[in-house]
Amino acid sequence: MTQLGTLEDLPQDYREAMTAAGVAPLWPMMRNVLPHGQPKPITQPGYWAYDALRPLLLRAGELSPVEKAERRVLVLSDPGRGAGAMQATASLYLGMQLLLPGETAPAHKHTPSAVRIVVEGAGGYTVVDGEKLPMEEGDLVMTPGGDWHDHGHDGEAPVVWLDVLDLPLFYYLEGSYAIEGPLQAARNRPDAAQVEYQSAGLVPSRSRQQARRYPMVRFPWQRTESALRALAEYGGDALAEVDYVNPETGEDVLPTMGFTAMMLAAGQGESPPQRSSSAAFHVIKGRGRSTIDGKVIEWGPKDTFTAAPFATIDHHADDESFLVRAHDRPLQMKLGYYEERTR
Repeated sequence: MTQLGTLEDLPQDYREAMTAAGVAPLWPMMRNVLPHGQPKPITQPGYWAYDALRPLLLRAGELSPVEKAERRVLVLSDPGRGAGAMQATASLYLGMQLLLPGETAPAHKHTPSAVRIVVEGAGGYTVVDGEKLPMEEGDLVMTPGGDWHDHGHDGEAPVVWLDVLDLPLFYYLEGSYAIEGPLQAARNRPDAAQVEYQSAGLVPSRSRQQARRYPMVRFPWQRTESALRALAEYGGDALAEVDYVNPETGEDVLPTMGFTAMMLAAGQGESPPQRSSSAAFHVIKGRGRSTIDGKVIEWGPKDTFTAAPFATIDHHADDESFLVRAHDRPLQMKLGYYEERTR
């Protein structure tokens, strides 16, 4: 690989003249923005143990009324970017959100899309464009960009969920903003997961032009786990893995983010290919360990960890385990550069 010239190779008067003109030479910076072979991510493997986060969330509930916080969230910051970074990977924001019994989080809509993975509790709900969505442990609940949404809690114990947003992308594009509004009146009917899309492979008979862009925004965990168990039973030694998709189109649930659930039997290992997408893993249940670019992460129920693009990952389950992987593969495929490399 050719060694390029440095800024220090250039005369001082020339450097000063370029600064005055508002320009800079590309060649000293070329390898930083176009490294050879594969990217050089800032993102480092992150790990957040739920046992450590839960007391901090409950204390936040004591210290900050939801009216003062709007959304009571602890941000999971990428170690490579430091505490306070509003991103867990280059494209994914993660936050752990708390809602206490009787509380409501005000209605708003925003340009980024959000997905909630319910961590604990019962009785919480999200209203998305008038559709009331119950929030039960393991459920995946979407609030697509531009859709009104608010949260409420009719239960008796704290409800916690993991927020996954494509916020870094919109912030980088200087397109991130929100609009507030009044709480929504929920329609007097169950959500689409319980009616129109209760059975896989079946959708309401109607003109395709009538289908909503996001027809199903809640994916109950009970159904996901059943699908994984069926695959594990009949799939031999292959990893049981399912993608969350739009039931009308079969495409990933959101334009920029994808979600994949996986099941590992006790003692089972998995070494996926090196993927160009970054990822966040959330443990629904189970215990095991993952080695990510040489860093060993011992994980348990409700923990969260991350991996950078092209990370070398090896999973091993000590107990029967279920994880959900959030990733930016849909965005990369739209941009035409998603890649997997066999190890």
